Amino acid sequence: MSSETVIEISNVWKIFGAKPEAALQAIRDKGLSKAEVLSEYNSVVGVADVSLSVNRGEIFCIMGLSGSGKSTLVRHFNRLLEPTDGKILIEGTDVMALDHKALQSFRNHKIGMVFQNFALMPHRSVLDNVAMPLEIRQVSKNERMRQAAAVLDIVELGAWGAKFAHELSGGMQQRVGLARALAANPDVLLMDEPFSALDPLIRRQLQDEFIRLSKILKKTTVFITHDLDEAVRIGDRIAIMRDGRVVQTGTAEDIVMNPADDYVADFVAGISRLKVVRAHVVMRSIEEHVATHGPLSADLPRVNESETLSNLINMAIDDERSILVEDGGTDVGVITRADLLRTVIEGTEVS
Repeated sequence: MSSETVIEISNVWKIFGAKPEAALQAIRDKGLSKAEVLSEYNSVVGVADVSLSVNRGEIFCIMGLSGSGKSTLVRHFNRLLEPTDGKILIEGTDVMALDHKALQSFRNHKIGMVFQNFALMPHRSVLDNVAMPLEIRQVSKNERMRQAAAVLDIVELGAWGAKFAHELSGGMQQRVGLARALAANPDVLLMDEPFSALDPLIRRQLQDEFIRLSKILKKTTVFITHDLDEAVRIGDRIAIMRDGRVVQTGTAEDIVMNPADDYVADFVAGISRLKVVRAHVVMRSIEEHVATHGPLSADLPRVNESETLSNLINMAIDDERSILVEDGGTDVGVITRADLLRTVIEGTEVS
């Protein structure tokens, strides 16, 4: 995955009410709380001073409980909502500087969006629904139908193009919504709780499908969810929001192993570390291990530093020897059974 920044959000605020600018100035001057802003200005702080960046090809999950500001925030990326203050850069374009016509073109060419409700046109066929973004671009009918059919094949709905939305299951309708967003070949995908209305089994199947598609298409994706398990499963990095603010950003492993505060710690308390924690977190240095346990045997089992805790435990069940951890063919650490037990029980790095 590239480290090139595609989305850069700087100090974004959104305050709903009659006097948002005055409320924001009061927050800056007097340090008013969210409750005080509501009481004194009859205004609601939806997003509070959020800054974050998303890299090319990354799936960046923004999560939080209802009312945390995550869906409000994502609607600023393409200016479905106008921020009260802040800066938004996408592919180097200052989104706030675009006039109405330029913004419409930018949305149509650069950004695809998938909502929780499928928002399919009931009077159009599946194929026509998927082709809509290309129709807006005034692509010829034959060409847009060809491209729409190709995208339907990617989401494994090629045989359903002539059907109407009501003839499809909820999961299939959401795949059509995803295909429609992909049809215009956008640089950025914005997905606002796209699977949350689906049954758990269908939801997991669509998560698998999305992970598969992401590996193929490598789209830069901002994925909104209230489900930490979903964020951990899908996201390369996760931002956790509370009361309109981002309280922690990092990989699932970073957040589970090193929560920034009690709120995040409570949030991640129920997450199994087995699929999240990797070998590089559990291992000790080779020098420390040798000083404590003596020289290493040449025939120890080896794993990559990205091996999961789950697989490490399975290895330790069958073989009581220490495990060597390597990175690019170089031995960088050692893991013992005691290290694995300590990580599972304490939930922190070995020390």
